[in-house]
Amino acid sequence: MSSTVAMPPRAVIEHLVRQIVYRRLGKPLPKPAAAPHPLVVNISARHCHLTQAAVEALFGKGHQLTPKKMLYQDGQFAAEETITLIGPRSRVISNLRILGPCRSLNQVELAYTDAIALGFEIPMRLSGSIEGTPGAMLMGPAGFFEMKQGVIRAERHLHMHPDDAAYYGVKKGDYLKLKIGGPCGLTLERILARVDPSFKLELHIDTDEGNACNLQSDTPCELIV
Repeated sequence: MSSTVAMPPRAVIEHLVRQIVYRRLGKPLPKPAAAPHPLVVNISARHCHLTQAAVEALFGKGHQLTPKKMLYQDGQFAAEETITLIGPRSRVISNLRILGPCRSLNQVELAYTDAIALGFEIPMRLSGSIEGTPGAMLMGPAGFFEMKQGVIRAERHLHMHPDDAAYYGVKKGDYLKLKIGGPCGLTLERILARVDPSFKLELHIDTDEGNACNLQSDTPCELIV
């Protein structure tokens, strides 16, 4: 019985070879004259990720999410479908957007002020790290779905292609800073690097962070290693 091993992308192999060669020569890896890709900083408003089972419980058996708007990362989209999130003491947020495609776990991402309004005490977590987090009740047009856990404030993070990581001299799990200019300029600490060949260079902050610096499409932003 034969099996096929998936090879990493060419850019990843070339970068690893360069690292080995320069390390053996005792020389630092040369830095390109210009960044491989432009930095995009986007505000990630409150949203949720759902399993197919949760979608069917909320919208009916066999229901499939309908793309409304494609997001910057390939294959990701904001769905037409929204739900109502019921928090502690029956406080609610209506029209909570679902992001697709469906995932293997259910997760709601809120800003700190959202959590206060709902009565949640939520931890800051990397997406997918939901163990021990609060749960919530979700309501859709076809019924309810109870999340046992999964309500978080997403840790600010940076999607990076391996070429971008090589340019900035970081690896998966490292932290960077983001210097934001403009009249409300500030520097955000602890930006987590997430590296994958499928990623485009994009940094996500939540609405609280975006409002604090009055982030606009023309606001100058700079990564600091």
